[in-house]
Amino acid sequence: MTQAALLNLAPAPAAARIRTMASERFLVLDSWRGICALLVALFHFPTTSMISQSAFIGGSYLFVDFFFVLSGFVIASSYASRLSEPDELARFALVRFGRIYPLHLLMLAGFVGFETLRLALPGLHGTGAAPFTGGFDVKSLVANLLLLQGMGVEDHLSWNAPSWSISAEFFTYLLFAGVVFATGRRAWIWFVAAAVTAPLFLLAFSTRHMDVSFDFGFIRCLYGFSLGALLAWFQHDSIAEARQTLAGGAGRIAWTLAELAMIAAIGIFVSVAGTNDAGIAAPFVFALALYLFAHEGGLISTLLSSRPMLLLGSLSYSIYMVHIFVQARMINVGGLTERKLGLGIFGDLSLRGNQVTGFGVGSPWIGLAALIAMLIAVIVTSWLTWRFVEMPALAWFRRLAKRI
Repeated sequence: MTQAALLNLAPAPAAARIRTMASERFLVLDSWRGICALLVALFHFPTTSMISQSAFIGGSYLFVDFFFVLSGFVIASSYASRLSEPDELARFALVRFGRIYPLHLLMLAGFVGFETLRLALPGLHGTGAAPFTGGFDVKSLVANLLLLQGMGVEDHLSWNAPSWSISAEFFTYLLFAGVVFATGRRAWIWFVAAAVTAPLFLLAFSTRHMDVSFDFGFIRCLYGFSLGALLAWFQHDSIAEARQTLAGGAGRIAWTLAELAMIAAIGIFVSVAGTNDAGIAAPFVFALALYLFAHEGGLISTLLSSRPMLLLGSLSYSIYMVHIFVQARMINVGGLTERKLGLGIFGDLSLRGNQVTGFGVGSPWIGLAALIAMLIAVIVTSWLTWRFVEMPALAWFRRLAKRI
C-alpha cells in the first residue's frame, strides 16, 4: 500500500474507488461463511466423539470473528459510496434490519413456544431450570426483542444464545453508516482507531480471552468489522485487477499452495489460541485469509465455488441462527429416551474441562453418529428457514426500502 493511499491523497477518494467493485460477488467468501457456521455448530454440540473433543473444535467459537471481518468487507464494498444522504441511511438501516430480524424473531418465537410447552407439561422439565427462568426469563426476552442482548445490558447469554452476535452486528452497521455519512472519505481513520483500540480493550478487560459475547460483544464485533472495512477501503482495486489476471489460470499452483498454507495456519491458530489471549488476534488472521481467498486464484477456491459449497454459503445465516434450537431439541429427545429406555448413549460427559450432558457416553462412535445427525438436521432446517423466511422477508424489506 502506498503512502499516498494511506494518507488519502489520491485524486479519487477511497469510497469512490470502491464503487468499481461494489457489484462484484465474492462467491468463495460466501462458501467460507457456510463452513464457519457449521464449525460454530460443531463447537456447541456436546459429544464424546474425537471431533467434539478436538482442540480445533474447542477453539471454533473464533469463527464468529470471521463473520465480523467478512461483514465489514462486504458492507464497506457495497455501501461506502452510497451513504451520503439521509434517505440512503434510512434505506441501509431498513435493509440490514430486514436481513437479520425476521429469522431472529422466528427463532425467539420457537424458544418461547418450547418454554410454554414446558410450562404446560411438567414432564418436559427434566433436571433443568424451571420454565421462563435463567437464560429464558422475560426480562431477557425483552432485551432480545430489542436486539440488545449483545450490547452489555445482560449479564448472561439468553434465549437463542448465538444471537448476541447479530445484536452487536446490527449496531455496528448503524455506527458504520453514521461514520461514513459524517466523515465521508476520511471514515477509514475511525476504522483504524477501532481496529487498534478494540483488541487492547479486550486484553485489558476480558476474563475469557476472545470468548466475549453478552458483555463485550459489541467491541469484539467492531474490531473485526473495522478490519474488514479497511481491507475493502484500500485493497478493492488491487483485488479486482488480480482477479482479472487470475481468471485465465495464471499462477494457479502458487495460489493453491498459498490457500493450503492459509488453511493449515487457521487450523493451527484456532487449535492453539482458543483458550488464551492469542485468540484476540483472530480478526487479523481471518482478514489475511479473506484477502487471500477473495482473489479466488487456487484450486481450493475452485472447490469452494462448487454448487454444494455455494448453497452452504447461502444457508450460513440460517445455520447459525437455528443450530442451537435444533441441538437443544435433540438433547431433549436424548434425555427422554435415556430415562425411558436406559440405552447408555446419553448422559454426563466431560467436554473441554467442563461437565455437560450429551451424546456418546457409551461409545465415541455413537457421539459421532449423533454429530452427523445433528449436522443433517441443522442443514435441512436451515434450508427451510432460508427458503421460506430469510429470502421472502429480505425481498419485502428491499421493496419497502425502495419506496423511501
